[in-house]
Amino acid sequence: MIPFIKAHACGNDFLIVTEDAATGRDWAELTRKLCERNTGVGADGVEFFAWTNESGPGPKSGRIRLHNSDGSIAEISGNGTRCVAAWMAEATNARAGDSLEIETDAGLRVCHVNAVNHAGEFTVDITTGMGVPLFARRTVTIPGGVQVEGVEVSTGNPHFVIIVDNPDFEVDGQRWPSIGQQICGHPDFPHQTNIEFVRILSASEIEIRIFERGVGPTTSSGTGTSASATAAIALHGCTSPLRVIAPGGAQTVLWNGPDTEMHLTGPAALIARGEAW
Repeated sequence: MIPFIKAHACGNDFLIVTEDAATGRDWAELTRKLCERNTGVGADGVEFFAWTNESGPGPKSGRIRLHNSDGSIAEISGNGTRCVAAWMAEATNARAGDSLEIETDAGLRVCHVNAVNHAGEFTVDITTGMGVPLFARRTVTIPGGVQVEGVEVSTGNPHFVIIVDNPDFEVDGQRWPSIGQQICGHPDFPHQTNIEFVRILSASEIEIRIFERGVGPTTSSGTGTSASATAAIALHGCTSPLRVIAPGGAQTVLWNGPDTEMHLTGPAALIARGEAW
């Protein structure tokens, strides 16, 4: 049996499984089985976790390895990292003002605990250092010769951000999930990419839709929120702090511009514990 914790950040849900519990298992195969929503537990991915400092002096710390629901490996998930931080906060009885350090395949992420709520489900509000985003304008040509202009952004993992001007997030009359699927596996991105569709509501607020590599359409994404904010602030006149609204809820991005670290603030909640075959 595999013990797990289930958590979500704005509806973006993850299972947390310790590396010790998964010893001897094929992590990709295990992830596909656990994440299946009809025959498994159901999740967007599995964060495989190991403590590096659970009880010693200094900030509590651990490392994670993320597999998307299709079994593929991802460098990082901003929401997944925050879900792990929520579990670490509960396990170590963290309080507002504490920091938790999480090593990811995209580097170290420091999570600052802003608030903890023990009433009902365990929830936290956390600000995470997301690193220094890199960005450049890019045009991708999809089937039919349609040229899609966007911004290629790295937040530790790859993104392609498209600015739209309609409430349905359509691009050239096509639905955004269709565009997302075409660009995700496009030859220009041999390792695939995440796609965000951004509608600017005001200088301080944007709305997004997300097609996540290895998952498909999803309710939220921490790195996708960060990538969308990068394009909106750097190239489209938005300002920091920027409120980013996804179907699963809103997060806030603080960023002083190129060559500075971005910070992402949002909630995470622990919603279930169990065991699975």
